[in-house]
Amino acid sequence: MADPAAPASYAARWAALKNLPPFLRMVWAASPGLTLAMIGLRLARAVIPVTMLWIGKLIIDEVVRLIALAPRPETLAGWWQSGLAGDLLLLIAAELGLALASDLLGRLVTYADSLLQEKLVISLSIRLMDHAADLDLASFEDAGFQDRLDRARRQTMGRIPLVNQIMQQMQDAVTVASFGAGLIAYNPWLVLLLLAALIPAFLGEIHFNALTYAMNWRRAPERRERDYLRMIGATSDSAKEVKIFGLNRFLRDRYLELAQRFYAENRAILGRQLAVMALLTGLGTLCYYGAYLWIIGRTLTGGLSLGDLTFLSGSFLRLRGLIEGLLSSFSSMASQALYLDDLYAFFRETPRIAAPARPRPVPDPIRQGFTFEDVGFHYPEAGRWAVRGLSFHLAAGETVALVGENGAGKTTIVKLLCRLYEPTEGRILLDGHDLREFDPERLREAVGVIFQDFVRYAMSASDNIAAGRISAREDRDRIVTAAGRALADQVIARLPGGYDQMVGKRFARGVELSGGEWQKLAIARAYMREAQVLVLDEPTAALDARAEFEVFQRFKDLSAGRTALLISHRFSSVRMADRILVLADGRVEAQGSHDALIAQGGRYRELFELQAQGYR
Repeated sequence: MADPAAPASYAARWAALKNLPPFLRMVWAASPGLTLAMIGLRLARAVIPVTMLWIGKLIIDEVVRLIALAPRPETLAGWWQSGLAGDLLLLIAAELGLALASDLLGRLVTYADSLLQEKLVISLSIRLMDHAADLDLASFEDAGFQDRLDRARRQTMGRIPLVNQIMQQMQDAVTVASFGAGLIAYNPWLVLLLLAALIPAFLGEIHFNALTYAMNWRRAPERRERDYLRMIGATSDSAKEVKIFGLNRFLRDRYLELAQRFYAENRAILGRQLAVMALLTGLGTLCYYGAYLWIIGRTLTGGLSLGDLTFLSGSFLRLRGLIEGLLSSFSSMASQALYLDDLYAFFRETPRIAAPARPRPVPDPIRQGFTFEDVGFHYPEAGRWAVRGLSFHLAAGETVALVGENGAGKTTIVKLLCRLYEPTEGRILLDGHDLREFDPERLREAVGVIFQDFVRYAMSASDNIAAGRISAREDRDRIVTAAGRALADQVIARLPGGYDQMVGKRFARGVELSGGEWQKLAIARAYMREAQVLVLDEPTAALDARAEFEVFQRFKDLSAGRTALLISHRFSSVRMADRILVLADGRVEAQGSHDALIAQGGRYRELFELQAQGYR
């Protein structure tokens, strides 16, 4: 999916508000109860300011009336005994009650808002993880998709304040309406003057928010590079090479180049925003004081009481701040809505590899095996074919080794077999049926794969193995058995916490493992799966010669009766296979046993002899 252009026009910015209803539906789905509580609490709080200001006006008018009484009590006790201040005391009590209620409602709003935002973070994160799990592997290997995924991840957290912003907008709108009604009752022109002064500032805010969004949208690829440079410049995974090769200055300078470019662009936009917005907000201030002079003039001429003066000046001041905040917040909300496009664009990504409407059950046991018929595949936007015209048969119960130079298509074959990719041409059969007829998820459950770039999970040793069949995570006997098969039990026996020990140094109390130790855990993961098909892609690259020999002897015994596919550059390992396929330029160039291929001559013997020379 191609990335949409970053919105630039006012129409596009306003159109982005269409993102708010689905966002509110996500908020509602995260917690209907908290959403209703937030709405109720904010509506109750919205009418308190104008009510308190009106009571304040009544208090001042009542004080002025009482002062004008003749005769009047000279002491507080006299006022109390006379009962003349009864109404005043009731008004003060009412204002106190409203102040206490406002404080309580404010606390409740903060409490409910925090819980709702946390619920939304959880809901969006789960949805993002679930959707990512449904997408094809090819998507994750596309740079454009990585940009969209990066922006979507940022929106999962970055747009959470939008919940509070929308709710605050609703509360302020009700408060503005209540203050506006009070001002209109005195003079409608006051409200119109205020709006005329603030709307230009509102449009200015929209313009600069959109410019900032467009800038951030363009930066996504470079921002990923900047974050990557910052990570490898200060992380344990790269620390050795950075020090040995003296890469720190290079990484720092490249990071600084990108950071300064972003800073310069930010400064240019912020400078223009400062000049324009200072002018527009100054206009609003002039209009406010013009209205304030009118109110004072009306009071001096007797048209308004002191209470009216207090109410109108307070209302106008509060209304000016509220409308200014409301327009600015609305502008910011429109900007936030632009960013939601990134989240929704990710959710619109659809997988190409999907289960058919009526999937064929995966055979158990597999009887015939896998057949590649004139299979061709090239990676998206790649200029060359990874494999093409590829035809071979992997019989049920057979162990086949794939041999070839880098780029010959070995790992691609594994990904096609697991249906992580669809063939660009040709087809792959399982027991005579096209792989497209099976549910990909069920098919992958029948295959246990360990890739050469296996994941080192910063989890317990037990969970690292259980990842091979996570549904059996609580089956400790199965985990222990898988560890024994992969010789990982020897590694775990040396860990302070045994199977419950956190491995990796990402978190506190974690124990780092050597490359070979990590690899044994990964191989145990494949055995944990107890799959019909075992695939090991360079499984012993980090093992020493003795450990490699032991692992393959164990693999040979444990794969008996299973279908197995083995990829290795070490000929001492592949010779144990029933059959060896020699790959070149994405095709099977030769096949047979080790002895037969040596006797034939050609590429296999050439590679074998080159490797053998290193041991002489």
